[in-house]
Amino acid sequence: MSAITLQARALLLDMDGTLVKSTAGVETVWRLWCQHHGLAPEPVLAMCHGVRAKEVIEALAPQLDIAQEMARLDELELVHTGVAEPIEGAGTLLYGLHADRWALVTSASKRVARDRLADAGLPQPGLMVGGDDVVRGKPDPEPYLLAASRLGLDPADCLVFEDAKAGIASALQAGCQVVQIGGDRLLNARASGWVNDWRQVRITAEAQDLRLTLSGQRECLPV
Repeated sequence: MSAITLQARALLLDMDGTLVKSTAGVETVWRLWCQHHGLAPEPVLAMCHGVRAKEVIEALAPQLDIAQEMARLDELELVHTGVAEPIEGAGTLLYGLHADRWALVTSASKRVARDRLADAGLPQPGLMVGGDDVVRGKPDPEPYLLAASRLGLDPADCLVFEDAKAGIASALQAGCQVVQIGGDRLLNARASGWVNDWRQVRITAEAQDLRLTLSGQRECLPV
């Protein structure tokens, strides 16, 4: 076990699996959607984590009306995902961080994201980039490039926390530093670090930068 120190101007944070425990709820929604359409859930569940609903539908059910199905999934998410729980330490960290020092970058719609953050007792970000803000979702770099641009920062000055392979790839392609949160293996060898949850992250705010100390670093088996 060891610790590393990273520096950034701002944090760009994924939501599902990074700030909020939502895997079970997300999979419930997709299973219900597959049941409605008579589709096998396995290919959908293998693809859906960290990816917009739009890309999943286009890849696996292109015969359907994309806009209509995205609206259907949003409604299912709002009704069937249950009570959201924060990842350990997320609330303490975010409430101690000034709103202009972090942004949310999620594949969920902004409507679902706001509801899920509130349900988990987490603060709303000053800046949110949702799946409905971009033409191309994760793993394309567009979401993180847009977030950095809206903050007026170079992507290299942003530190991303992500739990999913698609999100990590998106952030790295955008030119951001990336820390993986959760999982028992390193999803991308180019990640700058790994933490199990937010209790292993300590942040010191300086004049312009954030200094982050990540404890509990360990060797993770690469994919």
